[in-house]
Amino acid sequence: MMYIAADKERCVILGTYIVENRATVRGAAARYGISKSTVHKDVTETLRHVNPALWEAVAEVLAQNKSERHLRGGEATRRRHLSRTGKK
Repeated sequence: MMYIAADKERCVILGTYIVENRATVRGAAARYGISKSTVHKDVTETLRHVNPALWEAVAEVLAQNKSERHLRGGEATRRRHLSRTGKK
């Protein structure tokens, strides 16, 4: 669980994690034990004012994740279906 008092410090930590790991907002939230909405607000709004260069890098990762989300969803559905039918 992440207990960092300063929002500015937290947004930099989250932004760095997302860029280094090409992580999703959901993945970063799970990693640090905070809500998805907090992560999203930190990296899209607060980070813009604290560290503009990191904000741009995070925006690129989030844009890529958004463009790939339909593929991730389809893969998750395929895995779920295969696990229910017992096929490989």
